[in-house]
Amino acid sequence: MTQDMDALQSAAGGVGAPPGAGSNAWAEARSLIDGWRGGINIAHEALDRHVISGHGGDLAIRWLGKSGERRDLTYADLQAEANRFANVLADHGLKPGDSVFAMAGRVPGLYAAALGTLKAGLVFTPLFSAFGPEPVRTRMEIGSANVLVTTEAIYRRKIAPWAQEIRTLKLILILGDDAPEGCVALGPAMASASPKFETVATRPEDPALIHFTSGTTGKPKGAVHVHNAVLYHAFSGRKALGLGPGVTYWCTADPGWVTGTSYGIISPLVNRARMLIDEAEFDLERWYSTVQDEKVEVWYSAPTAIRMMMREGAEVARPYDFSSLRFLASVGEPLNPEAVTWSAGVFGQPFHDNWWQTETGGIMIANCPGMEVKPGSMGKPLPGVVAGIVEREDGTLRELGPGEIGELALRPGWPSMMRAYLNEQARYDKCFVDGWYLSGDLAMRDADGYFWFVGRADDLIKTSGHLIGPFEVESALIEHDAVAEAGVIGVPDETAGEIVKAYVTLNPGYTPSEALERDIRGHARKKLGPAVAPRDVVFRKTLPKTRSGKIMRRLLKARELGLPEGDISTLETDET
Repeated sequence: MTQDMDALQSAAGGVGAPPGAGSNAWAEARSLIDGWRGGINIAHEALDRHVISGHGGDLAIRWLGKSGERRDLTYADLQAEANRFANVLADHGLKPGDSVFAMAGRVPGLYAAALGTLKAGLVFTPLFSAFGPEPVRTRMEIGSANVLVTTEAIYRRKIAPWAQEIRTLKLILILGDDAPEGCVALGPAMASASPKFETVATRPEDPALIHFTSGTTGKPKGAVHVHNAVLYHAFSGRKALGLGPGVTYWCTADPGWVTGTSYGIISPLVNRARMLIDEAEFDLERWYSTVQDEKVEVWYSAPTAIRMMMREGAEVARPYDFSSLRFLASVGEPLNPEAVTWSAGVFGQPFHDNWWQTETGGIMIANCPGMEVKPGSMGKPLPGVVAGIVEREDGTLRELGPGEIGELALRPGWPSMMRAYLNEQARYDKCFVDGWYLSGDLAMRDADGYFWFVGRADDLIKTSGHLIGPFEVESALIEHDAVAEAGVIGVPDETAGEIVKAYVTLNPGYTPSEALERDIRGHARKKLGPAVAPRDVVFRKTLPKTRSGKIMRRLLKARELGLPEGDISTLETDET
């Protein structure tokens, strides 16, 4: 990474605040951080400044182990651990600009590694711990990995056979007290390292984070984010999630994904919240007990998890006390209206949907605290964010009015905007047209300024002259008592151009049958009309999803039509 620093900084065109409302918003964002010694460093904002200002004794992390262990880390504790990790890197000759990849579960050492990497001025790249060997190797090659932090089990099973072939790799750190030959055990190395470290005074445009995102075709893209992004992490955490000093906050996202880093590490710590981390995977009763026993105030989760809660029914939730909750938010894919209504009944308030992408680095559009929620809407742009609905006309972009469907676009310039796709300048440049960042998502803005997700641009279905967004159909389908989840695609038809086809999974107590299929189609026709309702409903035990919970419609379509599947490295479940 070191040799690419200047190139990455030069790729960050348009990084200043956009005119108008954004200028005031970013001034407010700057007031939430420290900025010191002429630079800005995410780890300083997340840890050092709190300790300096007398809050080192405040609880930063409460970690819940999957086997019942518990560990509390104050801001001073976490700072010392991050300092030790930074010193380990320095002791092995790593320098600012080098690249650290991390692949582990939700364990305290991973969080110390992330913050220690940033303190030392190196670039942090998280990887999901359930990735197979090939996705890991591909990302490490693209990112010219210099350091890997992982567990012994993951190393032996997924990495050892090819680790020596990554020519840039200088150091492999193993979490724990023992390490295979050629690796360094992080436990003893940290124990002997100093808990003091002078945080590197990185510049605002110095690369800090690389998050990989999968495209529909080709290799995964490495979205580069800079230290200045911390302004927006602080700002959006306050505005969109209601984070602040002492707030007990639980983000269920894995730190291997952008949500688990931006809002599972950086934003809560910068805002001096009390961060809850659960090592275990989803278990309904454990989750409900955690919210109750830890008195969670702000809960940030994903539509997949919410639908799993719905699938088990409201009666499972009744024995639990959710009175501590004051704000619930959802991210990962659009939240169906039925889930919003259901959560309001069960938890006393709804999950609030919001929208952003790996490329945006932070929440752009949200149902913020205090806003009226329109079930099915992703909300309104945050202060300083200028969003529009656009379409191409005569080779240029035209902004559309209320009620019209087009591509969701943003005016560049917010602090957490990606600065490059790693080593892919042309791919990056295609995202910016006529002063807009093009998201690739289709949406509609209503007369009240709320934005509504329609689908990915390549998911849109055109049938008999009608343009149909799959999300609308999926939302109607899961309102049927039998349907747990739905994925909708368009398939070619000689007469209509395309027809709507749905794949569904069923709730407990329901069995696939022709009668049930007819009943689900009839329900959809009543809700949507015959032009929009699916012509065919197929039952599946599971739907293909990414590990962050998004249903992979493109994979459903590729398999339906016998097309290339593209990058499926993020696939979590498969249809059977």
